[in-house]
Amino acid sequence: MSKIFNVTAVCIPEQHYMVNIDSRLAEIKKLIDDGKYFTINKARQYGKTTTLMALEQYLKKEYYVVSMDFQTFGNAKFENENIFSATFARSFLRLLKKNSIPENEKLSQVISHIEKDIEKKGFELTELFENLSDVCGACDKRIVLLIDEVDSATNNQVFLDFLAQLRAYYIRRGMEPTFKAVVLAGVYDIKNLKRKLRPEDEHRANSPWNIASDFHVDMNFHKDEIAEMLEEYEADYHTGMNVDEMAARIFDYTSGYPFLVSRLCKLLDEEIAGSENYPTRKSAWTREGFLDAVKILLAEKNTLFESMVNKLHDYPELRKMIFDILFSGKEIAYNSLDRITEIATMFGFVKNSDGKVAVANRIFETVFYDLFLTSADMQNTSVYQAAVQDKNQFIAGGHLNMRLVLEKFTVHFDDLYGDQDTKFYEEDGRRFFLLYLRPIINGTGNYYIESRTRNMERTDVIVDYRGEQFVVELKVWRGNAYHTRGEKQLTDYLDYYHLDQGYMLSFNFNKKKEVGVQEIHLGEKILIEAVV
Repeated sequence: MSKIFNVTAVCIPEQHYMVNIDSRLAEIKKLIDDGKYFTINKARQYGKTTTLMALEQYLKKEYYVVSMDFQTFGNAKFENENIFSATFARSFLRLLKKNSIPENEKLSQVISHIEKDIEKKGFELTELFENLSDVCGACDKRIVLLIDEVDSATNNQVFLDFLAQLRAYYIRRGMEPTFKAVVLAGVYDIKNLKRKLRPEDEHRANSPWNIASDFHVDMNFHKDEIAEMLEEYEADYHTGMNVDEMAARIFDYTSGYPFLVSRLCKLLDEEIAGSENYPTRKSAWTREGFLDAVKILLAEKNTLFESMVNKLHDYPELRKMIFDILFSGKEIAYNSLDRITEIATMFGFVKNSDGKVAVANRIFETVFYDLFLTSADMQNTSVYQAAVQDKNQFIAGGHLNMRLVLEKFTVHFDDLYGDQDTKFYEEDGRRFFLLYLRPIINGTGNYYIESRTRNMERTDVIVDYRGEQFVVELKVWRGNAYHTRGEKQLTDYLDYYHLDQGYMLSFNFNKKKEVGVQEIHLGEKILIEAVV
């Protein structure tokens, strides 16, 4: 059976094209060898379950591994200590027996005792952990406990008491037998979960999991790792793709987010290849095919994107942070102790980029832009309505006329907002250009913001339309000298993208400015500049 790219459930090496995670497993094993208790706290669809299953196999020569999944318990199993403890004990013993444990009379007696003890109404957490300690003491190898989907129980008092027991045994690990290591996996950071103190809805940050070690293993896929996976695919199908260039392209858009990497590869293999425009795999695994895969990805409704949208609704402060970064060019210092920054990082929305908060990857950034730009309030703006009415005139022979886009935007913007103050331009001007641009290229083209140039004074919008690329620099006018520097920056940027023509949209507060579009020749480069 031929391999496929997989984006659902667990990846299996024999069935799926996968990034080799052996180096990560080795890092995690070092923590386990050191007897650490820790949480693999990563965003949705980050490969946590795949990592745990691979880790189980990686450890089994040296340890007995019990790998549990709290999602299989159900809410009723957390109703009280007795139900939870009995359920946990049964599941633990069943999974322990899957290990190749040599016959051991002492262990057999311990297990037999537990199986009888489970049936008693007084079997609660104290009894559970006393029995687990006996099991650990009777085994000839140390036991490693892995628990996936701990989010299923994070605001449940029984689970918090369970963590407290783990903590107590961890502290006494030199005096009585216990687990070699405990690994919990989930989205939410268990060290900072909200503990329910009373039956009322009063909560505060207070977790008994404060004995957990920090987990710094990088779960993102690196460019070289993506290339290695593509090499395996290439060996099977001989597409002739430039593996290094394709891997770099995938990484540039995803920053190595596992689901996004696999999803783009799956789209290229299963939807782009064999389509009308790309009849073969060779034609699909190209720059043009990749951009069309990005377009499909951004248009689809998947569980990851739905979760992202829901989190913005659940956390208004998070929504404001993302909005400020995208549209105002606001620089936010990265502070891991800041609650919203911590939440945004936990969900995988942002990262620490040279001490500043930045959206985690180009795909997420475009998802957020599209979300904000297609809200009901945005679509009711005059500039959006103008773009909808104008959009058919910008495409001729399948080509986008970017100069005409700037000309029309300049007219509409000056008519609609020409008498607004400086603050309006700085915070909203670039947002309105994107609002005007989106319905024009929607469904056919892609756009993204070059993160290296986005700030309060400058933003570079990169537009891909049917294989053609346009660089549009959006600037706030700060005087002629500053403007000259901006032209030099743009020509350098055009060299980087191997383009001869670029575009600049300047927001000028000078009352004597000349609104309109002009063509400027800078050596061999042509700059189309619009001033509003």
